[in-house]
Amino acid sequence: MDVMPLLSLVAGSAAVAAAGRRVPVPVPLLLVAVGLAVSYVPGVPDYTLDPHIVLPLLLPPLLYTAATDSSYLDLRAQVRPVALLSVGYVLFATFVVGCAAYLIVPGLPLTAALVLGAVVAPPDAVAATAVARRVGLPSRITTILQGESLVNDATAITAFRVALAAAVGEGATWAGGILEFVVAAIGGVGVGLVLMAPLHWLRTHLREALLQNTLSLLIPFFAYAVAEQVHASGVLAVVVVALFLGHRAWEVDFATRLQEEAVWKMVAFVLESAVFALIGLQLPVVLKGLGEHEGAEAAWYAVALFLVVAVARFVWVYPATYLPRLSARVRAREGDLSWTGPFIIGWAGMRGVVSLAIAFSIPLTVHDGDPFPERNLILFLTFTTVIGTLVVQGVTLPPLIRLLKFPTRDVQTETLAEANAQAQASRAAERRLDELLADERNALPGPLAERLRTVLERRRNAVWERLGQVNPVTGESVDDTYRRLSREMISAERDVFVRLRDGRYIDDEMLRTLLRRLDLEEAAAYREAT
Repeated sequence: MDVMPLLSLVAGSAAVAAAGRRVPVPVPLLLVAVGLAVSYVPGVPDYTLDPHIVLPLLLPPLLYTAATDSSYLDLRAQVRPVALLSVGYVLFATFVVGCAAYLIVPGLPLTAALVLGAVVAPPDAVAATAVARRVGLPSRITTILQGESLVNDATAITAFRVALAAAVGEGATWAGGILEFVVAAIGGVGVGLVLMAPLHWLRTHLREALLQNTLSLLIPFFAYAVAEQVHASGVLAVVVVALFLGHRAWEVDFATRLQEEAVWKMVAFVLESAVFALIGLQLPVVLKGLGEHEGAEAAWYAVALFLVVAVARFVWVYPATYLPRLSARVRAREGDLSWTGPFIIGWAGMRGVVSLAIAFSIPLTVHDGDPFPERNLILFLTFTTVIGTLVVQGVTLPPLIRLLKFPTRDVQTETLAEANAQAQASRAAERRLDELLADERNALPGPLAERLRTVLERRRNAVWERLGQVNPVTGESVDDTYRRLSREMISAERDVFVRLRDGRYIDDEMLRTLLRRLDLEEAAAYREAT
């Protein structure tokens, strides 16, 4: 087995993604563009998306990391718009895009057109999360987009299976399709509910952070595989488990949380980078099979379908947003609503690798052995729709938000809320410390007891200092200066330890012990601004 193409893909996409953080172009778009360019470099192999790899091996970890970073409470508060988009919109888009494709492409059977509709219906979880992070959307909009993209794959995959069964002549009916969807959804949620408590118990009872993080890496694949084994939705099983574990992450020890955050950031970075690069690398594979359709004719189909996909989302989003508000109860709960919020949600419907993976799973032949009608054209239209949404919507979304003067995160308000929370926690910690020191079993020398109080006071004051004045010379807050000086002191200690190791006064094992101690102190003294 030649592993060089895989290593080249991972290394190259990671390098492009790292470089993309220093340029104004959105990283997903840059990766797609580089993938398109590299696909025509002589000697580059064809990277064909295998749905048997993408769906069970790439989708679960991407869904898991997105769901654990989401808020269960926020999603519960936005359950109505999330459900309307992740279920209602996907089914609506499947029907509208399928009927449009049937009318636009001569000779395309309606069943095959509906297969295409199901393929391009779901916006992508990775693309939505990446855009939301980059442009700093308000929490409500971000929650709706993330919630939609977490669940809509399950709807699309079920709709695809029903449409495909009809297209290949297996006698599927819409009533049977609805029943299949309900069973898959209930089954997926049920599997997630059954697995989440035992998996959480196991995480909290493993005593080593290394074992806990190994379990964390296995959980999304395990949940997905169990659900698929019983013909339920693996997507929903992963999402339910991840939301529960993310909501209860505070019950896991600190070493596990520190390692888990670093591990999953790395996994998400590598997979997201490779996924977007893979999208661009599909162009030669798709064009190679386009066959009898001329370039201009195929381009017309692609543009028309992209416009249908873009317009259909707005046709669904605005009624789905405003019709429920005819209820006085809904208006009182949600308050005033500007037209810009639904507009941004409507424009943020980027498609991604899941659509391509589903498209590549379309069989070559139908039930009677004839070729699947217009399979290569469906692959091409899926590819152009994915590229079109990433390029057009992905590039224009950030400036569109600025043009509409869309409110972004209020850093001052968030910092004030953080400071108030820290103040309450510090008062509780002070009371607990006083209780403990009053017991003679917990007697400490005065300097050590004072050190505990000093550390607590420092933690309480640090957030308030971010709201205060900055140094007129350096532009730093007091908190920034404290962290910088602390790091300089730790760096000086680290240099001494290395010099002692090089002089053979201490060995490498002792050096690692001393450096880890300094690393933990540096992590406590310095916190990356988010």
